[in-house]
Amino acid sequence: MKRFLLILPALAVAFAVILYGDYIALPTHNTSASHFDTIIVLGTPASPDGTPSPEQRERVLEAIREYRAGLAPRLIMTGGAAHNHFVEAHVMAQFAQSQGVPADAILEEGRAQSTIQNIYYSAQIMHAHGWNSADIVSSPYHLGRTALILDAFNRRDPELHIDWRTDPAAWPSEYHLPSKAILYSVEAWRCLTLRLVGFPNSRFLPTATQFPTAAPAPTVQRVPLRGGEKLTPP
Repeated sequence: MKRFLLILPALAVAFAVILYGDYIALPTHNTSASHFDTIIVLGTPASPDGTPSPEQRERVLEAIREYRAGLAPRLIMTGGAAHNHFVEAHVMAQFAQSQGVPADAILEEGRAQSTIQNIYYSAQIMHAHGWNSADIVSSPYHLGRTALILDAFNRRDPELHIDWRTDPAAWPSEYHLPSKAILYSVEAWRCLTLRLVGFPNSRFLPTATQFPTAAPAPTVQRVPLRGGEKLTPP
């Protein structure tokens, strides 16, 4: 028992090195492009009162900075009412408009219930418009798993292949070091698990042998969002 207690710290250190080493080594892009067809802002839940949550705020602000710098001419806000009754894409789109982004430069994807669905529906919108490249914005801790999902889509579903790069939003000022450490640790574990066992098959991310036909692209309809373009479910 005493010997085990002596080697326990070494085992913990070795596990941490494997866990965080794998996480740090995850890709951040599959293209060297410096300009993109669109910026995709991945959704996260709104606040209980329907206002942008701290993470939503920072993700949108980062996308706005990139949009104003000329990185891409438009933004896709993606995320449904996954965790409360507020559609994440709509909350983010309204916030972007309040910061001066023209409504006709914003598309809303309001069905996704997970990061996999964020990528699935956004890639469908892109291909429906003839767009092939995207800069993906999300919170810093979330980008590793996002990269794994993007890579899996490009391998499993070539018809939805996109060129991509991930960009981290700033950490919300409301988040302190312990919160950041927990979020990073949880995501590092999830990424390591996905690297070891892979993604479960689903209609959104099936194996290559489960294709051969692509799912129909979602319909983009113009609705009264201050003149903007909004994705509405069929």
